[in-house]
Amino acid sequence: MNSKQKNSLYVQGTILAFAGLITKIIGFIYRIPMANYLGNQGNGIYSVAFSIYGIALTLSSYSLPLAVSKLVSARLVRKEYQTIRRIFLNALLFATVVGGTATLVLFFGADVLEMLYKTPGLSKPLRVLAPTVFIVSFLGVFRGFFQGHGTMVPTAISQIIEQIFNAIVSVVAAFAFTKLYAADSLVAAYGASGGTLGTLTGAFAGLIFLIFHYFKTRPEFMSCQKQQTTPVENNKVILYALVMTIIPVIISQTIYQIGYTLDALLFGQFQALKGIADSVTTSLQGVYSTQYNQLINLPVAIATAMASSTIPAIVRANASGNRQEVKQKTNGVIKFNMVIAFPCAVGLSVLARPIIHLLYESLVEYEDTSVNLLYFGTAAVVFYALSTITTALLQGNNYMKLPVIHSAVSLTIHLVLVAALLYFTNLGIYALLIGNVTFPFFVCVFNCRSLMKHLDFHMDYTGLFLKPLIASLFMGIVTWAAYDLSTRCMSLFLSNDKICMLTGLLIAMIFAVISYFSIIGVLRCFTKEELLELPMGTKLAKLLYRK
Repeated sequence: MNSKQKNSLYVQGTILAFAGLITKIIGFIYRIPMANYLGNQGNGIYSVAFSIYGIALTLSSYSLPLAVSKLVSARLVRKEYQTIRRIFLNALLFATVVGGTATLVLFFGADVLEMLYKTPGLSKPLRVLAPTVFIVSFLGVFRGFFQGHGTMVPTAISQIIEQIFNAIVSVVAAFAFTKLYAADSLVAAYGASGGTLGTLTGAFAGLIFLIFHYFKTRPEFMSCQKQQTTPVENNKVILYALVMTIIPVIISQTIYQIGYTLDALLFGQFQALKGIADSVTTSLQGVYSTQYNQLINLPVAIATAMASSTIPAIVRANASGNRQEVKQKTNGVIKFNMVIAFPCAVGLSVLARPIIHLLYESLVEYEDTSVNLLYFGTAAVVFYALSTITTALLQGNNYMKLPVIHSAVSLTIHLVLVAALLYFTNLGIYALLIGNVTFPFFVCVFNCRSLMKHLDFHMDYTGLFLKPLIASLFMGIVTWAAYDLSTRCMSLFLSNDKICMLTGLLIAMIFAVISYFSIIGVLRCFTKEELLELPMGTKLAKLLYRK
């Protein structure tokens, strides 16, 4: 592989996306036994705790990889290596102060949050998650530092290490705590605490790897500092630039994350107002978070990974003044995400029942509810993928405030809509589903308008959206037919419904992949030039564009 390919947006994006996919798959694997151990109520406590943890994490660390990578990559173009070192040190200082503050607030405010969210036992997993915030803050700085240098490999490996430790400890601790406190009335809360213990352990393992890798490569970074001939920026200027870069990202990401915790707060309050028991409310929260959100987050994770990897490439293109390259990368990364998001959304909807039944067989009490959530809510996959990547593209082009404004307006619409549906209707958990689809939809609309206006970007609706949609709908028909036919045939020979369903699901997935990529090839969704940027793109281009 030559240097051009190594530095390709798609190659680097694929590295991080692949790591994100692996971590999500690991996450699915360990969440399945853990969810069955905890039960719907334990899953509800776990999900509410994580929605609050997500806010604390956003304020302290989610912004750091994007912000640090943006500042580092901009200085790297100008070979300001000593300034890069100061950026790194100031980012660590920022992580210490903000991460430490968030940790203290979360730990000592756990009891207040438990009463506010009307979720008995919530304080226990929150106190386990509190120190995790501090650790992840430093993770964000190290990941941003390496991403700013154009390499996603350290981030990718650390994510996989983090998730492996997370998976092992979460399952073991959830099982152990559930058994140990089986006679306690708050057994569900103790089980959820065991699950969050894995998050703490995983974050610590990921940080240890990045620290080790940093010191291993530090001599190379230090030798480069001698090459800087321009004046070194002072700490005040750097800290100001860091804060001014972080704040819009924090606000933007906080708006995304706060939607989940505000939904949980609204749902708990309105359910209590209607006289519904806390245990039922918590169980429905568990169904929504575990059996719906976890499933749709898998393909969205790829968009998030692509978003993180896009920032340095867009910054370098902007720094060199190559507007045409910026437009090409914008078009390519959006198309790449849509080609992934559309079939995932359709596939999850078509195969909703067998997926839910096989993964969460012990949580049958709300099986129909979870299946319906997937049937009607998978459009959120497409909208979240598109809103995530367009937000990153706008921020990479120095339009930092626009995604914040778009997200704030969309969140306002979302909260008004969800509150109205919860108060005036009996939709219950389906009100959250409607809000979960409409929020990213409005963000998409606003972001796409800004991209076209400020970047003079022409939105190719046919290539970006229509072709992947057509291929996905065709795939959906083939997938449903393959599953239905295979399960009927298997039932003639086997009496075990679970084996029939599992076999049918595997056969349907094989037909889904073959049918989808066949139609993508026929429709020529990617140009020859775009294919050449992809891993194994040369072979794909020769196959699809033979003369």
